Amino acid sequence: MQNSFRYSSRRPSRRNANINITNLMDIMMVLLVVFMVAAPLMTSGIALNLPKVGGKAFEGKETSINISVDKEGYYYIGKTEVPADKIVAKVKAIKGENNEATITISGDTESAYGRVINLMALLKEAGFEKVGLKTEPRPLNIKK
Repeated sequence: MQNSFRYSSRRPSRRNANINITNLMDIMMVLLVVFMVAAPLMTSGIALNLPKVGGKAFEGKETSINISVDKEGYYYIGKTEVPADKIVAKVKAIKGENNEATITISGDTESAYGRVINLMALLKEAGFEKVGLKTEPRPLNIKK
């Protein structure tokens, strides 16, 4: 009986186990750009026409809970409508243990002044000290 197996003195060939990550980096860069462009568009859940006033923007690292009041006078946290009698409980649940969190009210320019002030009063009575109003900067009138 003759053995049909042949033994060679050569070493078995190794496969190249390198991973080419150039394509993965390209995809990650595209995703990064998409998220950088889309992130500012997702800050407010409701389309509001904010009042334009002067002043400085908030500076600091504190987090903020945004409550919106639309022109019909409905309250929203994100895109979820919240009834006036449940707004304080909802904000307390969101705020949790973070005492540094601020509350920002975004009121539409056509919303009733009383609805925005009523919301501020509800939050102040509930013990929330850091309550502010969100506005847009007024365009600069540059004379040439």
